Amino acid sequence: MRGWVLDMSIARLQVLGDLRVGSVVRIRLLIQHSMDTGYLQNVLGQNIPRNVIKTITCHADQLEIFRVDPSSGIAANPYFEFSWRVAPVRSIRTVWVDDIGVEGELLTPINLLINVPTKS
Repeated sequence: MRGWVLDMSIARLQVLGDLRVGSVVRIRLLIQHSMDTGYLQNVLGQNIPRNVIKTITCHADQLEIFRVDPSSGIAANPYFEFSWRVAPVRSIRTVWVDDIGVEGELLTPINLLINVPTKS
C-alpha cells in the first residue's frame, strides 16, 4: 500500500456551559491521531515514520479562539480544554495538519440561547 495515505483522524468538540452571548464556556477537543514519534518499529523491524499533528486551530466564524502547535511529546489522541467567551457566531471550525500534510477539519454548529425577558 505504498503511496496511499489513510486518514483515520476523527475529532470531537464539546461545549460545556450556558451558550448565551457574553458567558464563558469550557470547550473540550479530542482528536484521534496516532502521533507517531518516529522511534517505534513495525512488525518487520522498520521504523514507523514520524507523523504528529503540527498545528491545531479553532475559529468561531472568522475569529481565532484557540491555537496550539503540539510536539511529539503529546500522546496519541490528543485532548485539549480551553475557555471561550461566547460571541454571536454560527459555528466553530477546527482544523489540524500533521507532518505528512494530511489536514483534518471539524465544523461544529453553535446554537445560542436567546435571553427572553420574563413577565412580572
